[in-house]
Amino acid sequence: MPGKDFRALLFDVFGTVVDWRSSIIHELEAVGAHFGIDADWVAFADAWRGLYQPSMEQVRSGQRPWCKLDDLHHESLVTLLERFGVHGLTGAQVDDLNRAWHRLDPWPDTVAGLNRLRRKYILATLSNGNVALLVNMARHANLPWDAVLGAETARCYKPLPESFLRTADHLGLDPEQCVMVAAHNQDLHAAHALGFGTAFVCRPTEYGPDQQADLEAESDWDFVADSLTELAAKMGA
Repeated sequence: MPGKDFRALLFDVFGTVVDWRSSIIHELEAVGAHFGIDADWVAFADAWRGLYQPSMEQVRSGQRPWCKLDDLHHESLVTLLERFGVHGLTGAQVDDLNRAWHRLDPWPDTVAGLNRLRRKYILATLSNGNVALLVNMARHANLPWDAVLGAETARCYKPLPESFLRTADHLGLDPEQCVMVAAHNQDLHAAHALGFGTAFVCRPTEYGPDQQADLEAESDWDFVADSLTELAAKMGA
């Protein structure tokens, strides 16, 4: 926006930067094919993501102490293997399957868009993913982050205010100098309330062909785009 001194872009990652659903379905199908296991892997992937918010809410609410996302994902995976009748995997194989979240593929516009934006802005994650997960994902998907920040470094999960404020503070910036970039209106509402700039990037197939939410911007965000390359153009990068 004219007159705004934005210095850094802080990115939601799952869904905004990477296509988690297609990536997880692919990993599950590969495991099924390799071990001769028949299951509804699409439903499994959706159920795994479905346990994402409930598991984090236990931490946000104080019902349990801080726990990184890798561990929450692993607990959910063990639950779902039993629920879907998937048996016979060793502990090491379950651990490797859990690391599928470290190997998510980017959307087609992601890498080009991020590289353009990085010419002008600091790029950092503001994700619920833990540091190891995000670093491994960045190496897998060629994501050019300047800093890997978010829930683990802030010791709390979005949308709690501290997750946003501590991330900006780690960069030595005020909220008004940072733009939250997300495909989820909830992230942007939380960031806007704290004084952050906002950028909505529409990902209408994040949850598959029948997605119901986040199909459009729900407020007058600072920037609205259909891709990260379009966002780069709108932000002069």
